[in-house]
Parts: sequence; structure tokens; C-alpha cells
Amino acid sequence: MKVAFAGLGVMGFPMAGHLAKAGHEMAVFNRSPEKARRWAETFGGEACATAGEAAQGAEVFVLCVGNDDDVRQVVAEALPKMAPRGVVVDHTTTSAVVARDMAEMAAGGGGAFVDAPVSGGQAGAENGQLTIMCGGEAGAYAKVEPVIAAYAKASRLMGGPGSGQLTKMVNQICIAGVVQGLAEGLHFAKRAGLDPAGVYEAISKGAAQSWQMDNRWRTMSEGKFDFGFAVDWMRKDLGLLLDEATRNGAKLDMTAMVDGFYAEVQAIGGRRWDTSSLVARLETPAQEKTGQ
Repeated sequence: MKVAFAGLGVMGFPMAGHLAKAGHEMAVFNRSPEKARRWAETFGGEACATAGEAAQGAEVFVLCVGNDDDVRQVVAEALPKMAPRGVVVDHTTTSAVVARDMAEMAAGGGGAFVDAPVSGGQAGAENGQLTIMCGGEAGAYAKVEPVIAAYAKASRLMGGPGSGQLTKMVNQICIAGVVQGLAEGLHFAKRAGLDPAGVYEAISKGAAQSWQMDNRWRTMSEGKFDFGFAVDWMRKDLGLLLDEATRNGAKLDMTAMVDGFYAEVQAIGGRRWDTSSLVARLETPAQEKTGQ
């Protein structure tokens, strides 16, 4: 297909690369033009100066940008330039509200919009092993599913517009609780004089096992956080889902508490640390947290 891609960050750059390798005719756009040029030098395709230029004649337009406002701006610019019955696929984690608004806008122009947030992080994007949760019309999803397959190990249509974003919110709720539990467990183990490696070996094959434990216990125990999904982005996601919970009446006491813990991590300089840095606030003296 003729595919456009906007947003060539740590996730989008390799995702667009997988599309090029799959044989799609690619045009890319990034707000920092040098990233688009570097992508084109690496994978071929066309580096474009605007989202509208990239979208010209595209059957599918894929986004992986920053927030709700970015999505609104790019989609409004791209839709009029796309091929008839074109489909926008948005991998940005946004509110369900903006997903529904963009679906309505796309339908009004004869196209379609699929909200498709991802899980799997930078490594998943680079290895083509992302898990993708989608919302939209069944026909639009069927059209783009083969495109998404270039970088996904699994994708699923969860329902109508906004359902993908709501499912991603469930994902982040679960991650927040698991990471906080792991942080407290490692902190307790150290205070109890236990060897973290030995504790991991003892409990990681039982009911306490998780992806976070398998992939983060060592770096957490060593205080290494300069990688992975940034705390700033996690707080953005938690803010979106807490707003949605206010609308739908869900009680998210634990998630709200962990969001506050991430605010403490930001206060001690961890805005760009991996989300596993929740353990850092347990190891930081109280006066450092408050800036005293």
C-alpha cells in the first residue's frame, strides 16, 4: 500500500522501518526534519516537510506522536490529502474522547480512523513484537490489520472508536500496580538483608512472576533507570485514565496513589527515568524528596 507515517521517535522510527521492509511505498513526516531525512536515508521512501505532503494519496496514514493536540493537528492536515476511503491509524496513547472525535471527523470525509495504542516499548517496536489494542469500525480494521502486522506480534479489535485507548488504560493500570509491588518487594528484601538475585530465583517461577519482574528486577536492584518508558509519559497516561475514571465512575484508588508516587520520582530528577524507578523513591531520604 501507499502508507504515510508521522512521528519518528524511538517508537515510530523502527515501526515505519518495518513498514518499508514489508514493501509498502512510504512517505514520512517528523516535526524535526532531520529525523525524517535520517529515516529516508536508512530505509528509503520520501521525507516530507509537512504531514499533508506525506499524506498525499496515502491509503493508510499512521501516527505515533505525542498527545491529543498533536493528533488533532496532524489528522486535520492529513485527511483532505489522503486517497478516497483512506484509513488513519493512530498509535499515540491519547484520551478516548479524541479517538472518538477523530473517528467522526474521518467518517465525515469518507475515510476511517482506528485508535491503536501499543504495548511493548522501544524493544517491541525495534523487534516488530508490539501488542496493539484497536478501536474502530470492523471494515477499517480489516484493511489496516495487514499493515499493522509488520510491527505487531498481536493486534485485536476491541470495539468501536475509543475502545483501543480504553484498553490501553487498563494496561497502564495493571502495570502501575505491578511495578509498585515489585519496588516494595525489592526494597523490603534489601532491608531484610536478603540477596535480591536469590529472592528473584526463589519467587520468579511462582505466582509472583511477571514481565516486570523478569525484565526489571536486576536494574531496579542496581538503581539503573536510564532506559525504557519515561516517567513523564507514564504520568501522561495515568492522567488520561484517571480523567476517564472520573467520567465513568471507576474507583482507581491504587492507581491514583501510584500516580502520586511517580510525581515524587519526577521531583527527585527522574522525569526521563524508566517507570521501574518507583523503587528510587523508597531509597531516597525524605529531605531529598521535598527539596529540603
